[in-house]
Amino acid sequence: MEDCIFCKIVKGEMPSYKIYEDKKTIAFLDINPIAKGHILVIPKVHSENLYTIEIEDAEAVGVTVSRVTKAVKQVLNCEGVNIWQANEKIAMQVIMHVHFHIIPRFKDDEIVVIAQKGELKGEPEFTTALVEALK
Repeated sequence: MEDCIFCKIVKGEMPSYKIYEDKKTIAFLDINPIAKGHILVIPKVHSENLYTIEIEDAEAVGVTVSRVTKAVKQVLNCEGVNIWQANEKIAMQVIMHVHFHIIPRFKDDEIVVIAQKGELKGEPEFTTALVEALK
């Protein structure tokens, strides 16, 4: 997509601080980090979200996320890592190119990525439909 900032990074038309790159993915520092070492992982092929990404690209992104997360943990010696991904504006997706945030976590960092509302009681009525959809 021509006006996609992440596609411009892939093409080298936009500067970025690349951490890792292979045939299908790129990992680079977030320009507006919420923690030291906040990294984004994207597929090189434009996909707006997880609904549209090709399985092969999703697999490659998953491998890169795992690889980069392990390196972040080792190098930054953080106490944990959040992996965050959003689909569509209502879910807080800002750039419409599928991407995963790798966010190192440290004690008392006061970062809130998502807050849980409470315990789920009983089996939700939609679970049977989900199981069928995944067959």
